[in-house]
Amino acid sequence: MQNLSLFEPEIPPFRLNLAQKLGELAREQVLIGTSSWKYEGWLGQIYTPERYMVRGRISLKRFEQMCLEEYGEVFPIVCGDFSFYQFPTADYWARLFATAPAALKFAFKVPEEVTVRLWPSHPRYGERGGTANEAFLNPVVFQTMFLDALRPYKDRVAVLIFEFGTFARFKFDEFLERLHDFLRVLPPDWRYAVEIRNPEFLTREYLACLREHGVAHVFNAWTRMPELMIQIGIRDAWTAGFSVTRALLKFGRPYEQAVEKFQPYERVQEPNEKAREGLRQIVQKSRDEKRTAYIFVNNRLEGNAPGTIAAVLGVED
Repeated sequence: MQNLSLFEPEIPPFRLNLAQKLGELAREQVLIGTSSWKYEGWLGQIYTPERYMVRGRISLKRFEQMCLEEYGEVFPIVCGDFSFYQFPTADYWARLFATAPAALKFAFKVPEEVTVRLWPSHPRYGERGGTANEAFLNPVVFQTMFLDALRPYKDRVAVLIFEFGTFARFKFDEFLERLHDFLRVLPPDWRYAVEIRNPEFLTREYLACLREHGVAHVFNAWTRMPELMIQIGIRDAWTAGFSVTRALLKFGRPYEQAVEKFQPYERVQEPNEKAREGLRQIVQKSRDEKRTAYIFVNNRLEGNAPGTIAAVLGVED
């Protein structure tokens, strides 16, 4: 047990017990973490408020700059969702990895510049809204704008995730052909995973494509996708020597509704037993088969990702 001085805050038993269990699973190559990490709602649960005090008050700037170090004291892996919205620069990557514990592994979402086919009609996209994305599944753009800058930190990256939002009016055969052409030319020395959100795309042909290229299908709890237990029950869905899971939303619930309902993500508000059981089965199957697993839980699933993970693993306060 850690020796604390008179001036060091006591670490909550919940955090100690959770870190111990996560460490045990990580040694079996079952790595469980969360989607992103900068959540003030986790102060007092995962994060120690005293670490971020400036002149007697919690500094949001200090918290956002430094909390990744403390995150890594509990979790063995984290999913960087931020990279979906930008091509991080070499300087950005250097700063990020400098603040992270050396043992902490990362998954990153590949920027939407590569995975969006039609730009959404949303103010954030300006004049591009509603137009075709010329860089969709362009391997040169992926390599030069994303992978090259990240390569110096390759040993700290567990997997790269290609997230495809729901496609409207896009024929499955065309998607599959584009995906085949893209995956076959990717550098083979990285782990890749594909997340789809069109349930009708979850076919033998899609899964065979991923298997051919050694790419994992992302088992995803999402608004319109089949429940986790259904997806993992598809024998052909285990397409690689490792698995990736993202427990994001309750089936049928829009993302915006979950944000409004659960933020600031201080506690579990709505236990999702179906998702929890799916996660338990993935953990157990991975351990039994000695298959590396990367599992990520989002606050929007139940209201508080650390609490969800603890419940799945049977961790008590």
